Amino acid sequence: MTAPAFARRQVMGLLASTSILAAAPVAAKKGGGPLYKDATAPIDLRVRDLIGRMTLEEKVAQIIALWATKAEIMDDLTFSATKASDAYPNSFGQITRPSDRRGAPEGSTQAGGTGARWRTPADTVSFITAVQKWATTQTRLGIPVLFHEESLHGYMATDATMFPMAIGLSGSFDRQLMEEVQSVTAREVRARGVHLALSPVVDIARDPRWGRIEETFGEDPYLCAEMGVAAVLGLQGPGKTLPPGKVMATLKHMTGHGQPESGENIAPAPIAERDLRENFFPPFRAVVKRTGIAAVMPSYNEIDGVPSHQNVWLLGDILRGEWGFDGAVVSDYGAVHELDTIHHVQPDLASSARAALRAGVDCELPDGLGYRTLVDQVRAGTVPVEAVDTACARMLRLKFRAGLFENPWPQKDYDRLTGNAEARALALKAAHRSIALLTNDGTLPLTPGQHKRIAVIGPNAAIARLGGYSSTPRQAISLLDGIKTKLGNKAEVVHAQGVFITQSEDRSIDEVLLADPEKNRALIAEAAKVAASADLIILAIGDTEQTSREGFAKNHLGDRTSLDLVGEQNDLFAAMKATGKPVVVCAINGRPPSYPTIVEGANALLECWYPGQEGGTAMADILFGTVNPGAKLPVTVARDAGQIPIFYNRKPSARRGYVFEDISPLFPFGYGLSYTTFDIGEPRLSSARIGAGGQVTVEVDVRNMGAREGDEVVQLYVHDRVASVTRPIKELKGFERVTLKPGESRTVRFTLGPDAFSLWDGQMKEVVESGQFDILVGPHSQSLKSITLEIL
Repeated sequence: MTAPAFARRQVMGLLASTSILAAAPVAAKKGGGPLYKDATAPIDLRVRDLIGRMTLEEKVAQIIALWATKAEIMDDLTFSATKASDAYPNSFGQITRPSDRRGAPEGSTQAGGTGARWRTPADTVSFITAVQKWATTQTRLGIPVLFHEESLHGYMATDATMFPMAIGLSGSFDRQLMEEVQSVTAREVRARGVHLALSPVVDIARDPRWGRIEETFGEDPYLCAEMGVAAVLGLQGPGKTLPPGKVMATLKHMTGHGQPESGENIAPAPIAERDLRENFFPPFRAVVKRTGIAAVMPSYNEIDGVPSHQNVWLLGDILRGEWGFDGAVVSDYGAVHELDTIHHVQPDLASSARAALRAGVDCELPDGLGYRTLVDQVRAGTVPVEAVDTACARMLRLKFRAGLFENPWPQKDYDRLTGNAEARALALKAAHRSIALLTNDGTLPLTPGQHKRIAVIGPNAAIARLGGYSSTPRQAISLLDGIKTKLGNKAEVVHAQGVFITQSEDRSIDEVLLADPEKNRALIAEAAKVAASADLIILAIGDTEQTSREGFAKNHLGDRTSLDLVGEQNDLFAAMKATGKPVVVCAINGRPPSYPTIVEGANALLECWYPGQEGGTAMADILFGTVNPGAKLPVTVARDAGQIPIFYNRKPSARRGYVFEDISPLFPFGYGLSYTTFDIGEPRLSSARIGAGGQVTVEVDVRNMGAREGDEVVQLYVHDRVASVTRPIKELKGFERVTLKPGESRTVRFTLGPDAFSLWDGQMKEVVESGQFDILVGPHSQSLKSITLEIL
């Protein structure tokens, strides 16, 4: 392919946000130095000046990264300026995960997830400082290096705070909490000298077989959008330039990732444009429109035969065109090469790089192997230099927005800012607000001292499960530890393993092997003896970081066909029930609790998700009534894998029924109980009729009818009765978590505008049609009171 083969419209689109690049560099007004070093100059002019001074090799260097290739610039774990200058005389733009040992001798060879072994915080800071000193003083132009890290539910680095997993945080239905959590994450990431976080994930998750569902905010476009906006505001603040203690956020993964064919990671997403616009696009669009989001990461999968990393329509027409995104697009790890090796839409690595660049991917992660071919391709005339200029300019703009040219250094008090008492307190609060009570026959809450002996049983009892994309925090509290601390000398706490789920607890291991059933049966017998001596059984079951995870390679799988418990856990539950003692179940997992046997037989069931480093304390607090649970489910829970995909905002023709099976979900979207009861009244409208561009205020009274203070999440849904295209039976358009004392009431108000009523019509235009709309309000998606609004 020759350079003219790049369509003129595509090239002009690439250059639209950097149209001044062709101008020559100019000197700064003060002191005669280069303009790009003048912190008072506008960023676009600084980018223009710097680009004008760069060679082709220096430009390409800015759009690659180093991960495994860190070996080329290190002596063991120590950065070598000599090696760096020899290997990269034109510098490099970015380093992948400075907190891990990848590239170092005896470092992990894992390509994805959480496989790399860790540097100490001091090693990380020393490494970053040395790299920046070399980049700013020993390279021709002194361009600082951009470092990025994972921060799905906390900074994935040693000693950093691990918060509840993303799906649990979403279940809090608490925007402010999300922003607070991400603010602490940003502070900890930035303190070590890192300026870019690969978070948040706003994929709509409609398939619980998919091992990455734990990384998402659930199934609903509105909830994912609200949590995504809050997360970005927490990470990077409201603007496009970074305040102190903030990091640039990366919006992942655009798009369709959460409903893959057969539930398998990176599989095709056979989603029509209307479904994309109605469900999968809205969270991305909301974040782009409402925040200064710095970067977007395309998804691994294909849509309608086109992989996202070469999808000009997706990244160009939609993201940059319709939504006006002006940040950088960074590739997912290895996704550029996969255009050749997995999707087979390109014949080789060089062609894959060319296609990704043409689509608007500005930086190739994690090692830039394809983009390293671009110098030769430009010289051969197969890639226009303007395309490289545009990608380079976007990555430089990120560095200017981050303030890297003025201050690329870690903070001297990084240790004090990481994993401190404030962060631990927030992790505990987040866990409290993320745990959902799903069933309860009155057994909960427990009273300390009520039971003389309590048996804490199960494979998830004595281990603090943190979930994927986690590191090693300064402390991590298991359920067993939390209960022992809570009870002190008020009761005897006994423990038994019950079963092992897998043979290994190493989540980075490739092959997942279930534990030996025969050994598990012996452990169940031992657990039954222990439980029989107790007055109450608390059973901790669910998943491990192996049984549900990111399946990033054929030899490293993480998706499942079954949703129920694995590893003889149902047998363990049956043995506990056979004792005749009350059984309270704590489900600790990253996927929805599709455990019909447990739901039917347990005296109470808590969905704890992966509750973070303070999870043991939080679970104990809720079990013993110190904290009243108030979280809701951000997903619909299937009874059986045969129901998948199952989601509340279905179309009217769906869910007609099955022969021999119940059509209803095990738990509906938005569901969650409390130790108190609430009454949510009839909704009231500020006006019964509005115009297509108008707004309406919806008021609803909520009262705590019980004897305990508690939280209720008031949820508002909209249903378009008759439309020109089929519409969902209901769509979430508002929610508010309120805390009420016994007998207290509050009026909750929602303002609905055109966004709440719009649809994509037959011509794929976004419009508000006239007609009648049901406004539905209640505690979850299947318990709602309604009033009718007419749009004229």
